[in-house]
Amino acid sequence: MTIQRNPTRSVPIGNITVGGGEAIAVQSMTATKTQNIDATVAQAEALRERGAGVVRIAVDSQKDAVALAEIRKQTTANLAVDLQENFRLAEAVAPHVNKIRYNPGHLYHHQRDKPWQEKVRFIIEQAKEFDCAVRIGVNCGSVDPAKKEMYDPKDSITPMLESALEHCDFVDSLDFTRYVVSLKDSDPSKVIEVNQRFAEQRSDVPLHLGVTEAGMPPDGIIKTRIAFEQLIGRGIGDTVRVSLTLPNDRKPEEIAAGLGIIDDIHAGRVRTVVNLNEKALNIISCPSCSRVENEAFIDLAANVKEMTEYAKEYAITIAVMGCRVNGPGETDDADLGLWCGPAKVNLKKGPEALGAFGYDEILPRLKQELDILIQHKTDATVQN
Repeated sequence: MTIQRNPTRSVPIGNITVGGGEAIAVQSMTATKTQNIDATVAQAEALRERGAGVVRIAVDSQKDAVALAEIRKQTTANLAVDLQENFRLAEAVAPHVNKIRYNPGHLYHHQRDKPWQEKVRFIIEQAKEFDCAVRIGVNCGSVDPAKKEMYDPKDSITPMLESALEHCDFVDSLDFTRYVVSLKDSDPSKVIEVNQRFAEQRSDVPLHLGVTEAGMPPDGIIKTRIAFEQLIGRGIGDTVRVSLTLPNDRKPEEIAAGLGIIDDIHAGRVRTVVNLNEKALNIISCPSCSRVENEAFIDLAANVKEMTEYAKEYAITIAVMGCRVNGPGETDDADLGLWCGPAKVNLKKGPEALGAFGYDEILPRLKQELDILIQHKTDATVQN
């Protein structure tokens, strides 16, 4: 299958290049605690050996940054750091990584009186000084609140797109072009639309593709494949991540899945006849990462999938999130949402909090709420 790639610019990241017609690089993220240096080095190396072009590590504190410096000495993987809420950490991590990722929607958490432009300028200054690439990473569940307020609440795509374009323009004005962009959602159809719209306006910018919170295999791989086939098949996409809910020792499966999908697309082995069933139960769960505060999250995601099998014919979305960073916001759009803390699981119905329950209590409580939703849908069908 001959694919005419978008003519994006080249962005060096360590010893690889993303964009510029180079082979599509597959990425992943460590799920170990960053301060557990030995475990994080082992996982970074396992991902690199499996074929990861870039390995991302979460850094949320100065202690994480100190650990990162030691990790850098012990792995040859191209490292990216994931800055979430604390943009100031860019100064501590930039000397030890090949790429910095920031989320426009999280810039407002710290130093709220400071304009976002100043925060981005600071990040770019560190990237320039220490020879780092940058990813502007926009996620559906954490879009800049100021952008969301400008559009219809039913339109989740335009705020993401406008946020990305605005940041691209500003970073360009700083005379920095060594960046890529990602626009991620848990709905493959939205991932396709927002990336197509971005590529139409900024065909020069390399795109990092991914379906966030794709869930457990094989469903998570299928969701990701749907988006990748439609985008990569049209020449859109320069690097990818397959975000799967997996235990730590199975994280390299993300790399194998990504490489397999890319190989299939280029060989013409596509499955575009596979459509996401919008009238069936949809379970989304985030990829395991170092921010997970209780590893029981992985088992919980699997148990939710098993317990809800009886509801598979109902158009209901259940989100299972592993941490407090993304969990509260990224469960808002689900019919029922779980986000996991160290000892309790927080249950939500849409944006409404229903309470926090022990890991041994949450499944019966979830089933109770699910049964209520099913009954409401059944009654509505009868009335129609």
